Amino acid sequence: MVPMPAPWRTVNGGVVLVVRVTPRGGRDALDGVDVMSDGRAILKLRVRAAPEDGEANAAVVKLLASALKLRRSDIEITAGATARVKQVLLRGDPQHLAAQLRERCGQTLEEKP
Repeated sequence: MVPMPAPWRTVNGGVVLVVRVTPRGGRDALDGVDVMSDGRAILKLRVRAAPEDGEANAAVVKLLASALKLRRSDIEITAGATARVKQVLLRGDPQHLAAQLRERCGQTLEEKP
């Protein structure tokens, strides 16, 4: 089995994670890793919040903070604030964050340096 590419990359001071958000998804949850048609790996998220007035973005930050045991202030949406596909900076120890993401994704992933 060929490993799926990881939807994150380590950077100085943290990890940059690519997510695809489904607003009004009925529940707040991480739904695993997928590969988009352009070949990019993404972590699928769903949140109950509507995509209005930043509510869905706030729910994404809250969900990631809870799932990865981070403070909300350590999470920043750096690209795609108004799009379903977002780039999120997770501040902290890159190796620790990558290990937590691997554990939460539960799949064999090929990480980018």
